Amino acid sequence: MNTETGIQGSYWLQTAPPPAPAPPPSGDLSVDVAVVGGGIAGLSAAWELAREGREVAVLEADRLAAGVTGRTSAKLTALHTLIYDRLRRTRGPEGARLYAQSQAAAIRHAAQVVDELCIECDWEEAAAYTYAEDPGRVAELRAEAEAAREAGLPAEFVTETDLPFPVAGAVRVADQAQFHPRKYLLALADDLRRRGSTVYEGTRVVGLTEGEPCVLTTDAGVSVRAGEVIVATHYPIFDRALLFTRLSPRRELVVAGPVGEDVAPRGMYITPEQSTRSVRSAPYRDGTRLLIVTGEHFTPGTADVEERFDRLSAWASDRFRGFTPTHRWATQDNDSTDTVPLVGPLHPGSRHTYVATGFGGWGLSGGIMAGRLLSDLVNDSPVPWDGLYDPRRMASVAREGTSFLKHQAQVAQHFVGDRLSAVKSDSPDDIAPGDGAVVRVGGRQCAVHRDESGRLQAVSARCTHLGCLVAFNRAEQAWECPCHGSRFAPDGSILQGPAVRPLEQRDL
Repeated sequence: MNTETGIQGSYWLQTAPPPAPAPPPSGDLSVDVAVVGGGIAGLSAAWELAREGREVAVLEADRLAAGVTGRTSAKLTALHTLIYDRLRRTRGPEGARLYAQSQAAAIRHAAQVVDELCIECDWEEAAAYTYAEDPGRVAELRAEAEAAREAGLPAEFVTETDLPFPVAGAVRVADQAQFHPRKYLLALADDLRRRGSTVYEGTRVVGLTEGEPCVLTTDAGVSVRAGEVIVATHYPIFDRALLFTRLSPRRELVVAGPVGEDVAPRGMYITPEQSTRSVRSAPYRDGTRLLIVTGEHFTPGTADVEERFDRLSAWASDRFRGFTPTHRWATQDNDSTDTVPLVGPLHPGSRHTYVATGFGGWGLSGGIMAGRLLSDLVNDSPVPWDGLYDPRRMASVAREGTSFLKHQAQVAQHFVGDRLSAVKSDSPDDIAPGDGAVVRVGGRQCAVHRDESGRLQAVSARCTHLGCLVAFNRAEQAWECPCHGSRFAPDGSILQGPAVRPLEQRDL
């Protein structure tokens, strides 16, 4: 909660509070499958495997569905902004068709799971739209509608929507869905336990030895032996596959507040314009719906987040009558350099280790798809689209060249350039309450934070993942690494990986 404004954090976390924490393992254990990460990809994979009779252990560093999945906009759709025209060019018509098939199948499967387990998760069918206000983008939208239709989606180009402002055009795909992601996932976790598998929270995995069996090590020194291991930590915590060279993190902001039912759109909308604007509404209270607006994407550690929150709120207030934010939060995702998620064997030599990452902002349909795909791979069941998502796929200039080089240049700029210009304050005395800055102390760059009471706390400014320098996000009170997206609390404890070790304490 933002104590200055009274604005709440994630609506999904607020309205589906977690049950009592599941304790970490009390000693070493052995299971058929160990799943590292308790978000939608990890829990979906664990549930699929448990349903097939496998003994599964889910190892979550924090709380289930409280990370990225607990901070999503919660749209479940196969229309992913403007992806199909690009896939048609880079992967051919067959690649675009497989992508559409796999994502649409994930939505149908989620609907079946909701019915099977009788999950109360505010499930609503809705049409998805990619729109533009700029008439200059109409040709782009028409091409996307054509490509999506060729890929097998019921896509059409339209000029009328239920948004309360005019658009130049939109791609529309019917029969998509929106829901409450935490209610859905907590129900999966409950059913997983009923089937004899186990969930462990507060259990951070820090090591992996591949073999038969594989052995995972936690930060408490516990060993978990497993025949198969799935790494579903959003950003992979193991670097042996070098996937960090093919992933770029981005952070997006979300504001939400009640509006009248006559104002709230019933469709799900997104536009690439204005640094992205994504809009949907959810059931709220009698006579109102909760308007959820996402946008203002940026690389972690590189933006004035408070200013961007204000800009997003102003946009929503200007477009939707009566909107005043009651909730705001931020989410983070990773873009693969060739647009397609990386789901499959962890690296070329993998026999029993798998990964799911790079969902590019579409982690709900992508995570459910990944759960089913990974379950099939573990069970040696052929899947038509496993080659499309295989992390071992060969890159090409058409697919990855520009994005790959751009990402590596940005990482190099932060890794080298930030060391030359990272000091943002000459002295800790210059840091205002509630703020933080990188300060050189005793020849070392320290990340120094001053809390609202005036107390200073210093930690190493070097991210424990690969050594880039962190920057302070005042709006969220966090140190962020711009290279690979690790995030730390002011005291240096880990908020988000891929880092698995906290920032070292420093003495001022």
